[in-house]
Amino acid sequence: MNLPEAFIQRTKEILGDEYSFFEKALDSPAVVSVRVNNKMHYAPSADHVPWCADGYYLNERPVFTADPLFHCGVYYVQEASSMFLTQVVKQYFANADRVLDLCAAPGGKSTLLSQALPENALLVSNEIIRSRANILAENVIKWGNANVVVTNNKPGDFVGIGGYFDAIVVDAPCSGEGMFRKDPNAIGEWSEQNVKLCAERQKNIITDVWSSLKDDGILVYSTCTYNREENEENVKWICENLGAELLRVDLAGLNQITQTDCGYRFYPHKTRGEGFFISVLRKKDFTPDFKFSRKTGKNGIKQMPYNGILPFELLKTEDFTVYVEEDKVKACYTNRVDDYSFIANRLKVLHSGITLGNIKGKDFIPDISVALSKFLNLDSVSGCEIDYKTAIAYLKRENVVLPDANRGYVLLTYKNQPLGWVKNLGNRCNNLYPQEWRIRMNL
Repeated sequence: MNLPEAFIQRTKEILGDEYSFFEKALDSPAVVSVRVNNKMHYAPSADHVPWCADGYYLNERPVFTADPLFHCGVYYVQEASSMFLTQVVKQYFANADRVLDLCAAPGGKSTLLSQALPENALLVSNEIIRSRANILAENVIKWGNANVVVTNNKPGDFVGIGGYFDAIVVDAPCSGEGMFRKDPNAIGEWSEQNVKLCAERQKNIITDVWSSLKDDGILVYSTCTYNREENEENVKWICENLGAELLRVDLAGLNQITQTDCGYRFYPHKTRGEGFFISVLRKKDFTPDFKFSRKTGKNGIKQMPYNGILPFELLKTEDFTVYVEEDKVKACYTNRVDDYSFIANRLKVLHSGITLGNIKGKDFIPDISVALSKFLNLDSVSGCEIDYKTAIAYLKRENVVLPDANRGYVLLTYKNQPLGWVKNLGNRCNNLYPQEWRIRMNL
């Protein structure tokens, strides 16, 4: 690997005698890992990621696009090092009520958080770049939890909601040194100037969202880079300038993780994963606890509740409030109605809760969101189990014929996992898989 000379010298100052082992590791193949959903019992191998019970290492990288279970949301392809967030949640905010994942795309940490937090906790999953925010929403929908709101906002848009979040996760945009092995383009884009620019941008991001974290709230700061400017020095800056207390994570025998003065480092010559840094801080600068009021939007979701009769009872629990938003029929946890209203009035929401379907004239068209939701009442819908060839054709939005299935809206399943809807007309089906999600690869 042809590394920039300045990067070599800077990293040697950090690693000392270990640098030769580090450089050798960068010349070895990248590690492939996935984190499994609790949608079904699924264990792709017996080789666990040590710090994440749901994480698995794969012996080789398959063509994930060619696996319908990947599209069902049965697992997520995630870098093993970043799964360490599981340990932070367990030790510091396992019972958090409201959490913000600020720089969330493409969705690895958000899907992890949505599963690690209490079922009806609120996770706001945000991404500033619209195209990436759409991918984030897709991955959140496929994961199937109902406790997530996906937003498309700048960090500064969170300034006006003081003390709202119990915890904030900032996986900050960085110089990407930890991705050199997986992404050769990151090497060509690296420069010392870019390191400095990233470090300043990271400070600005944290400053923008700091007021939205409650007093004694938890900030998780992480990057996929090695230099101290973007890691330890920024953590010290947060402590000195924003009033934060550094917290320690119990590594419980995870000796392959390197503890530093301000956080935890993952090096490819020590851990099975790519470069990663993470630090945990507690806010000690006083911020009044957030309380709903008329001013904040306590009156609930603005849209009128949906009182119509659905073609089938789509949800298997009564914990949800169903309502209409424009032409969409949606559902959110009843105890989160005020939160959904509050967020919708202040942020740009791309997805929230569960979208049950669209109203088109007298027709109700079920949505992919409820198809992939963990709360879909399978007993109330007409389903059809399909084989691999049909599943791939469906995911490519090609024509699907189901001569033996019921007419009307049919839920397709693959290995008993919901994949999406078709409208079966008998001699053909209207393929309702989202156009923007379709497989474009030749398979």
